Amino acid sequence: MLVFEEEIYFWLFLVIPVILVLFIFLLIWKRKARKSFASDELLQKLAPNKSNFKPMLKLILVCLALACLVVALVNPKMGTTMETVKREGVDIVFAIDVSKSMDAEDIAPSRLEKSKQIVRQILGGLGSDRVGIIAYAGSAFPQLPITTDYAAAKMFLQALNTDMISSQGTAIGDAIDLATTYYDDDNQTNRVLFIISDGEDHEGNVESIADEAAEKGIRIYTIGVGTEKGGPIPIKRNGVVQNYKKDQNGETVITKLDPNTLQQIASEANGEYIEGNVTAKVAETVQDLLKNIEKTEFEAKQFADYQSHFQWFLGLCFIFLFLDLFLLERSTAWIKKLNLFNETKKD
Repeated sequence: MLVFEEEIYFWLFLVIPVILVLFIFLLIWKRKARKSFASDELLQKLAPNKSNFKPMLKLILVCLALACLVVALVNPKMGTTMETVKREGVDIVFAIDVSKSMDAEDIAPSRLEKSKQIVRQILGGLGSDRVGIIAYAGSAFPQLPITTDYAAAKMFLQALNTDMISSQGTAIGDAIDLATTYYDDDNQTNRVLFIISDGEDHEGNVESIADEAAEKGIRIYTIGVGTEKGGPIPIKRNGVVQNYKKDQNGETVITKLDPNTLQQIASEANGEYIEGNVTAKVAETVQDLLKNIEKTEFEAKQFADYQSHFQWFLGLCFIFLFLDLFLLERSTAWIKKLNLFNETKKD
């Protein structure tokens, strides 16, 4: 498993596009300055060995050296061995609605993005609990099996979108039914299911399924994302809104939060309904709920003996800087023969 020790240094990658922009402005300034001094023909005679290719090559080497330095600062580490450890925690499954109604933007930036923010913040506050992720629309899909790897959970969470499940609808019942297969019967851990949705259930009969889940020891908490006033469902192409979903009569469809369905599910499964409009408040409420649930000891496997690999990238950085240092800007014989940039002119 690959981990990064100092992820904050990834922000230094933003220096590279700044360098590229400055280089472009420098080229434009030099060209204007040369034109004010002499014509292109005269400049060619004054500096016949000047290369147009070498400055760009030197820039590429500098950018590569900087990129390698950033990766070295981040310090990538690779886990070499697995070990079994004992932990105490709760098994938590997040069932996230990815139906088209979750594209509605009555909650900024959208209902689905708000759901991701909520889960990401909850994950940030967990300790040794195990987590799993289910995506559902017209059917339920196992996105991530139960694990203690929160980094993997965040990665799979980010991949959720409203196009990943072709069958549309909101099959909350299927999501609950799938969640019952996630938990480890051998360890008999305490089980929690968080359903994050706008509550629009098109299949019904979820109360009886929630009741069956409660009989298996699963406590269900529901988080409602959206507003009761509602909003239209945007149809996007390349991230740009092209239109809004319409019904058979050509009227714009308005999707609304249905808290009643979510409240009924939570009530049947000894849980609680949570309003999901404020991310920090939801995360705080969830933390308080989890504190009151008894932790169970279980065995988990994790990577150990992480080895740093920053030295490889630091070495590459020095190699690129060395090449840049000894690379002259004047053209060389083989470059002139290739004439890649029309550097030589025929008489």
